[in-house]
Amino acid sequence: MKKLESTLTNMVLVLTSVAVIMGGILALVNHLTEGPISEVNKKKTDDGIKAVMVCDNLVVAQTDTVKQDINGKEYTYIIYQVKDAQGKDLGAAVESTTMGFGGDLKVMVGFAPEGTILGYTLLAHTETPGLGAKADKWFQKGEKGDIVGKSPAEPLTVSKDGGQVDAITASTITSRAFLLAVNNAYNAYKATPVDAETGATKQIEN
Repeated sequence: MKKLESTLTNMVLVLTSVAVIMGGILALVNHLTEGPISEVNKKKTDDGIKAVMVCDNLVVAQTDTVKQDINGKEYTYIIYQVKDAQGKDLGAAVESTTMGFGGDLKVMVGFAPEGTILGYTLLAHTETPGLGAKADKWFQKGEKGDIVGKSPAEPLTVSKDGGQVDAITASTITSRAFLLAVNNAYNAYKATPVDAETGATKQIEN
């Protein structure tokens, strides 16, 4: 087999061919993994809703997406309106994001119809391990910063700011960011979404 000459044209042809082949392989891999990744994300969301609503047998009757501009940055709130198997309103699970100490802090909060907090889960964060990362436990029922059963109708704030919630030790910034995410989630839930995008009803499988 004759060896290709080391010319600019040949090098460009070879590089182009490699790029096309690699692009095809990446597209194929993306196609093959898209379905499983989507299923994993759906299960994660469904499990999160069950956890924060403290209920396994429920239906997401409506999903609203509300966008809000805060200090020049757009934040998105996803509101899962929840009912039980008999159609009774259970409230809503709301995804909310704010800026923490190390970056975005994303939580899902469950609200009863009257607005009291049923539970929450930390979906994503970049907080310092052992400090800000404690937010996943610190504010749970029975813990030092317990917010379960409280209503953000009057915004929740840390005791250092004159509020009623104990901040995470040595992580006041994260605590403020977490409570802001909860307060914003409550406001998104209670406000009538003027520009909301409503999705179809879906059943959460056990």
